[in-house]
Amino acid sequence: MEPTPEQLRALYRRCVAASNMMQPINIVRMDERTKRIFMLIGDTIEVKIFPNGEVFIK
Repeated sequence: MEPTPEQLRALYRRCVAASNMMQPINIVRMDERTKRIFMLIGDTIEVKIFPNGEVFIK
């Protein structure tokens, strides 16, 4: 399964933001059931990127 162009743009922005904060990106995974990208930044920041490019940060 390939991410959508919107997801790729959002993923790129989150990677740059994490790098600017000097935070490690520990996990990047595409959930094929929900078609969402999941990122774990540092030990506590969870990011979900939906197929339309919308980002949810917890």
